[in-house]
Amino acid sequence: MLHTFVAYVEDLPGVLTRVASLFRRLNINIHSLTVGRSERPGLSRLTLVCEASGEAGHRIRASLFKLENVVDVDDIAQAPAVTRELALIKVAATPRNRAQIFDLVEVFRARIVDLTSESLMIEMTGVESKIEGLIEVLREDEGRILEICRSGKMTMRRGHHVSSVLRAMGAGDAEEARETQENAVES
Repeated sequence: MLHTFVAYVEDLPGVLTRVASLFRRLNINIHSLTVGRSERPGLSRLTLVCEASGEAGHRIRASLFKLENVVDVDDIAQAPAVTRELALIKVAATPRNRAQIFDLVEVFRARIVDLTSESLMIEMTGVESKIEGLIEVLREDEGRILEICRSGKMTMRRGHHVSSVLRAMGAGDAEEARETQENAVES
């Protein structure tokens, strides 16, 4: 079973090492890991995807939460969520095949972000299967792909969900006030 953990961690050196060491100790492979700034200064948002049983998922979540500098952890594998990945794909391009690549890029709703006389770079955002589809078609013409760089999965719950740490920091206050006001009007 795939688990997608979203953790808010303090933006300090060594936090990512602690997380990776935890997975090494548990002997669980990380399929995807993305980390970046969050909506709160001093906190980073970490999205980690791994494969483990349901029972192991609970243990991983608890172990993550116990780590120093981890503020909140949520396993959103079963929750309604939007997941995207970014890929940059550099392909060999000659004047002969450039038009064909441009057409392919349009079909996959990707875009060209760099063009040289020998190559071009494609940027694609979407679900993993869509990115894999483009890569598969590009590989049909052997030697065309020169380099691939992928971001890993980024996932966010759908709807009004706000993590408990952000709620505690006031992120949900404006939304809660609006909902309270709407409920009062309906009564």
